Amino acid sequence: MTYSDYSTALVTGASTGMGAAIVEKFTAQGLTVHAVARDEVRLKELAERTGAIPHSVDLTDTDAVEAEIGSLPVDVLVNNAGVSRQGNVLDSTRADLDAMVDVNLRAVLQLTRMFLPGMVERDLGHVVNISSIAGVYNFFGHTAYHATKAAVHQISRQLRNDTVGKRIRVTEICPGRVETEIFGRNLGGTPEAMQQAWQTYYEGYESLTTADIVATVDFALNAPRHVNLGMIEIMPTFQVPGGLTFDRRTA
Repeated sequence: MTYSDYSTALVTGASTGMGAAIVEKFTAQGLTVHAVARDEVRLKELAERTGAIPHSVDLTDTDAVEAEIGSLPVDVLVNNAGVSRQGNVLDSTRADLDAMVDVNLRAVLQLTRMFLPGMVERDLGHVVNISSIAGVYNFFGHTAYHATKAAVHQISRQLRNDTVGKRIRVTEICPGRVETEIFGRNLGGTPEAMQQAWQTYYEGYESLTTADIVATVDFALNAPRHVNLGMIEIMPTFQVPGGLTFDRRTA
């Protein structure tokens, strides 16, 4: 299928980073795009720039989400919104865990529940879930983030079973490090935090960019009708998921 097969898309986490870039690509391809995020100001700027339809709504409020967008006929659903927190489960707060489960997992399930039946009825649709290499590999920290992204990985697999026999495609995109605001938000979201995050995580590294993720989404949507690209792992050339830690206890 190509873009001409679809008419309407919905993208979450659309106000910045990968989400905003995906919205720009979709509108340029002629889709009617519903852009969903909490930041009303940035959404307005995106809408003015691209022609997307903005929806300022908190994905953790399912009632509000259903009221705002639940009845839309969506052909392409991009579950991109996500949050992360510093630290592992030993030093996580209740709010940290709830935020990651609510945005990274529960919202994905609820949005899919809302829009997948319409795709099945029309025998046409594409669900794109942006997960992470954290969902398939283990490394230190971010325990709950790993858990939620692993769940998205399994949801993506299961949706193919749920829609077998229908022309529904499901693509999970698992990026490594991408130049976005996520690390800066983890450090507090201030301009100083954003600068610190850039220096710590991006400066001197050849990280992925939002353009790389957009190209990957574009590749999956443009695949022939009979082709489903189920899972795409995309990482910087200099980043590897391997590594073995063996902590020696001498006492």
